[in-house]
Amino acid sequence: MTFPTIVFSFFVASIFGSLMHIWRNGGLFRLVLYLVLSWIGFFAGHILGQVLSINFLNLGTIHLGTGILGSLALLGLGYWLSLIDPQQM
Repeated sequence: MTFPTIVFSFFVASIFGSLMHIWRNGGLFRLVLYLVLSWIGFFAGHILGQVLSINFLNLGTIHLGTGILGSLALLGLGYWLSLIDPQQM
């Protein structure tokens, strides 16, 4: 991946993390959590798409489709795990 594709990938992943933060009304900690989860999910999805040769919504060298799916999957998992109340355990 070239530097411009990395920057664009961070931009796309940050959009999804920010939209999740706006949709779920979190504080600063939740914003950082959603951004990091979105970045990790996007790059994991991109790498998975590259390794498995999945050609779904490619944009140049970026496996955008699998990256978006990875980002959404990890955001959903992170949101679900953040709902656990440690006081009830």
